[in-house]
Amino acid sequence: MKTVAIVTDSTAYIPEEMLNEYDITMIPLSVIFGNETYLEEKEIKADDFFEKIKQEDELPKTSQPSIGSFIEAFEKLSKSHDEIITITLSSGVSGTYQSAYSAGSMVEEANVHVFDSEISCMMQGFYVIEAARMALEGYSGERILERLHDIKSQGTNAYFLVNDLSNLHRGGRINAAQLVVGNLLQIKPVLTFEDKKIVPYEKIRTRKKALTKILSLFDEAAKHDVPIKATVIYATNKEEAEALKEDLEKKYPNVEVILSYFGPVIATHLGEGALGLGWYRP
Repeated sequence: MKTVAIVTDSTAYIPEEMLNEYDITMIPLSVIFGNETYLEEKEIKADDFFEKIKQEDELPKTSQPSIGSFIEAFEKLSKSHDEIITITLSSGVSGTYQSAYSAGSMVEEANVHVFDSEISCMMQGFYVIEAARMALEGYSGERILERLHDIKSQGTNAYFLVNDLSNLHRGGRINAAQLVVGNLLQIKPVLTFEDKKIVPYEKIRTRKKALTKILSLFDEAAKHDVPIKATVIYATNKEEAEALKEDLEKKYPNVEVILSYFGPVIATHLGEGALGLGWYRP
């Protein structure tokens, strides 16, 4: 029987126990504080990251995995698997997809397929977990890829509430005037993925109204009593995320909700207090 290995990058933020359970290989991205480079999820976790960032004057830089790290993983996996499916965060926000693709073409003994999730965080993780489940059940690489494209064609949704504009400013995404005006008006940008990139969906005054907007978008999908898989994603506000997860599960019996988190690479741009809600129809 042909065997398929599943590889992803760290921004799927799949817990280590789940990586082990589903036999998923994870290739980390990096965060760089000055001259110090840390592999996220391996050398620096979210909690340590948020503590460290308070002590720094500048935001860290983030970096995609090297081609070499993918080559090393592919060469190792090719010894025990017939095919390798690699699922990356969106190619519109990182060069990780291109690194994996280039590495796949360099490892002659490996039959590598690279799938662009066109999204990130646990929404990317949903693709990974589904692929890994199918791989463990003995499905072919072709059939797994068909399933991933089916999910994508049905639509995956993710909306992010940014609590503080300072990280967007420090990261060069808004200027100083926009920061001052945004803070004065309590602007809470709602972000989403569109054409593989993170873009503003709507600028809303107050966090409460921004969250209400996201929940109204979710209600449009969940109220029809069809199965929905969803994820609530938090930065430093775990209690808020847990309460939201509980509320959604009570209101929508047809919805399965997974609690997840923003790791260092994504949190660099979204900041403390960020909250995300993503979903798709399985």
